[in-house]
Amino acid sequence: MITSKQRAYLRSMSQSLETIFQIGKGGITEEICTQIENALEARELIKARVLDNSGYTAKEAAQIIAEAIDCDVVSCVGSRFVLYKESKKKKRIEL
Repeated sequence: MITSKQRAYLRSMSQSLETIFQIGKGGITEEICTQIENALEARELIKARVLDNSGYTAKEAAQIIAEAIDCDVVSCVGSRFVLYKESKKKKRIEL
């Protein structure tokens, strides 16, 4: 669990990130969760987007993924959300 100050710091870092995942009509599958988990291990902070045809809001999708892979939701704005999980092998972000 991250504090509000840590969340604010991560939110400021996420401004320059590009969206690397899109949740579409296929929904949230085990494959998507595995790919996101691998990306979080490599990057620690990622931005994803929910498409209109997915049936999820950004907040719903972020919560489902966060529970599935045990990560933290940093922010949800519009159709985008940011996730954070501390890397076990190569830690990049100091909180």
